[in-house]
This record gives sequence, structure tokens and C-alpha cells, in this order.
Amino acid sequence: MEVVVTDDIEKVCPGFVGACVEAKVTNSQYCKPLWDEIESMGDHYRETLTTESLKDLPGIAATRRVYRACGKDPSRYRPASEALIRRQLKGKALYQIDTLVDLINLASIAFGYSIGGFDADKFVGDRLTLGVGREGEPYEGIGRGMINIAGLPVYRDRQGGVGTPTSDNERTKIQLDTTHLLVLINGYDGNELRVRENAEYIQTLLRKYCDSDGGSYFIYR
Repeated sequence: MEVVVTDDIEKVCPGFVGACVEAKVTNSQYCKPLWDEIESMGDHYRETLTTESLKDLPGIAATRRVYRACGKDPSRYRPASEALIRRQLKGKALYQIDTLVDLINLASIAFGYSIGGFDADKFVGDRLTLGVGREGEPYEGIGRGMINIAGLPVYRDRQGGVGTPTSDNERTKIQLDTTHLLVLINGYDGNELRVRENAEYIQTLLRKYCDSDGGSYFIYR
């Protein structure tokens, strides 16, 4: 898969750096050791963060800045990483979906980056383009119905939008029978080292919990 960053993103975030992880995997309904890690991360954040201070985490702060630069209110359309951590800080359990989705959520809260996880076999074409959503552009968020993505950073395949930092699309979502995983890490803070660490962390989790060799990843700008 090729990932292309458009000029629209370059204008609002000239230092953007992303990572694309691709792997063969085996999904499962639930994985207790993984959830032990998720709950431990929640305990750590409840001891060290508040719902206000979490906005200062570099990955979250940078994503919020890009939302504003694109004309979107980040408090109304929260980046997924922020929404997940906020939920933990309020003492609420994260939604349990399946092992791959839960694993990606853990990777997102661990590093503060909004991360898209997809069934790669559902993409149309072999190129993903990162741009900005347009008025009236159709987009069905997972579990959200049709949402307004105008002003949101959005990845598109040949058919249309597949992922934003707020919600991925129903069309390419991960399911129990997913065996070909593609993950996109959005480093709007421009910290390549941190983005690489996040990608390698995902590979480690895949080896531990998804009967995978971890696949491979590449950096894109």
C-alpha cells in the first residue's frame, strides 16, 4: 500500500509524519491479558492526568491544533486518542470490541496518537491519500452513522474516505474474520522517533496477542 500526504495537510501541518503497519493476523473476540494491559494504562493515567491536562499530551495537542487549522472544533469532534483517555479518566471502561480493535485502542492511549485500524482487504485500490474532508462528502463512521467530515483530516482510497482521527469508516472496519491488518499512525506533532516507537509497540502487541510475526511498517510524510 502507498500512502500519499496532500498539500492540504502540508499547509496545516508541515511537519506531519505517519507510519503504516501492515501484518497478517488472527483476530479473536476477547483477550484477557490484553485487557489487563489496558486497565493498567487506565490506572496510570488516573494517577497522572486530568481531563484538562490530557489535552497537553504532544500527540493530542498537535491533532487538536490541526483540527482548528482545518476549521473543525476538536471539543465537538474529539480525536479518538483523547476520547479514549478521557473515558478512562472518568472511570468508565473502554468499549470491548475484539482483540485487534482493542489492541489498536491500547496503542493509541499509550502514545496519544489517533490511530486508524483497517481490514486491508476491503480497500479499493493500492493507494491511500491523506487530505481534508469536504462539505457534503459522504462518510459513515463506525457506530456513528453518517457524520460530517468537512474540515477533518481524512484518508481516502479510490472509492472515498476510510479514516479520520475521530472515526474510521464502516466500509473498511476490522471484523472477527479480518486476517490482513493495516494500521495508520498520525503524528501531527512531527515526532518521527515517537511515531516509530508507536509502530514497533503495535508490532509487539500483534506478536503477543494476534498470532502474528508483527508484519512490517514504513514512515511517510
